[in-house]
Amino acid sequence: MTSPNGLICFTNCLLPQEDGSLVQKDLWVDERRGVILDAQKTFYKRRERPNRNIDMGGNIVSPGFLDIQINGAYGFDFSVYEDDDEAYHKGVQMVAERIVETGVTSLLPTIITQEKSVYPKLLSLLKPFSNSKSATFLGWHAEGPFIDLTKRGAHTPGYLLPAVEGFKSFEEVYGAANLVEREDWAMSEDDQNPGVRLVTAAPEIPGVMDALAELNKRGIAFSIGHSVASTDVATAAVQNGARLITHLFNAMPQLHHRDPSIIGLLGASPWLSSPFNPLPTVLPCTLDHLPPFELPASMHEGGASTPTGKFSGSPQASFAALEETPAHTKRQEAGAGSPSSNLPTRKQSRPSLHLDKGQIADMSFERPYYGLIVDGIHCHPNSVRLAYSSHPEGCILITDAMKILDPNLRDGVYEWREGRYFEKRGEGLYLEGTTTLAGSLVTLDKCVRNLSRFTGCSLGEAIRCATYNPAKCLGIEDKKGTLRPGAHADFVVLDRQGIVLSTWVKGKEVWVKGA
Repeated sequence: MTSPNGLICFTNCLLPQEDGSLVQKDLWVDERRGVILDAQKTFYKRRERPNRNIDMGGNIVSPGFLDIQINGAYGFDFSVYEDDDEAYHKGVQMVAERIVETGVTSLLPTIITQEKSVYPKLLSLLKPFSNSKSATFLGWHAEGPFIDLTKRGAHTPGYLLPAVEGFKSFEEVYGAANLVEREDWAMSEDDQNPGVRLVTAAPEIPGVMDALAELNKRGIAFSIGHSVASTDVATAAVQNGARLITHLFNAMPQLHHRDPSIIGLLGASPWLSSPFNPLPTVLPCTLDHLPPFELPASMHEGGASTPTGKFSGSPQASFAALEETPAHTKRQEAGAGSPSSNLPTRKQSRPSLHLDKGQIADMSFERPYYGLIVDGIHCHPNSVRLAYSSHPEGCILITDAMKILDPNLRDGVYEWREGRYFEKRGEGLYLEGTTTLAGSLVTLDKCVRNLSRFTGCSLGEAIRCATYNPAKCLGIEDKKGTLRPGAHADFVVLDRQGIVLSTWVKGKEVWVKGA
């Protein structure tokens, strides 16, 4: 059933807000264009009202979920190509059409470490993709090969590489055409250019830190993962543009009170990260290639100048004195041609001691987002609560799901790749005959429910971690992960226990529970 004028009003529903609250409010959608509308402007300027009203029965109408780390599902593995383009395309389409049952409407197919020659073929086949019944493929997430050998997890050791020529090494592996600077990083419906949205690498690997500035310039998010980076190296990576931590707690050093390493970024000290205090210890790897910069005079007390320093901040921090602007206005202010125009600005830090009770100084850089696999196996519920309590605004729920993700799959041994096998034991997935975790089987809707259970946060706050947070991390919150006017009308209807009842893509219902 369609509306005569294409306008639909979803009424009697709860709408998740970007701060994690739930508000009882109507949602107007233009199903012909597949976008969310501003109800007041539509009524007063277009002098139209919806011809079709849908009573949602008091349920939650959430933005569709975004999974930015998923390796495959329903028997298909994004990292496996068997010399058959048609079969690969069918597999991609099948995953896109079936994953909507879990509430996912956008995803980044993840390619793990490959033999170098395989990348160009795989990535050419993983162009942004969607159809009228499917979730949207936003590009791809490259996890490896620039990662640490000792924290490789299930990645093949013989394929790991250093980035000896910095960004050029990334181009040689992924292909220069896949690392292009885009005019508009939010995908349009007719965008068929392949593109890297997210790279996971270890910043201590030779040459990786050199590539950060260029990746950031091109609007490609950098994530710290499969790494043994010390606190100093991890902090330097964030100061130079790293925006995310890949599957927190997994494939990284565990928290130590003298060197909290990557996990410690969740509680990054204002003193350590302040541009007025250089890093206190000698870095364990050479970072002389980082470009020096000077803070603008407006950031110094009294306008006095200060010596330049390699670790006193980042190029982004040079603009820290600028006021934070609403996310939906950043693209216009930065210019339509800027791929990183949606990335948040940073506030000025406070270098001095103060006497204000309960007020914590702003940092010179934003703490990074962090991906969490909330299946109760990869991270103990106590660890999940510890991370979320430390930095709720940075939490991004991911599945890291492997090809055997299927809610109806029984326990047993299943073929993976290169002669290796998975073993499914309950909700755990291991390399056969070992205790090495090999990704997960959890669905993103279950991650949302688990986060609320494990931490005590509200369902609306848990939803935020699967919608707004990942969209903002990628700089696409104007189109995905929110209910802003002009955003794509991709949403999932949940009951008040977080169970998926139906999924909608571009204003049209594509999946219904029990149908």
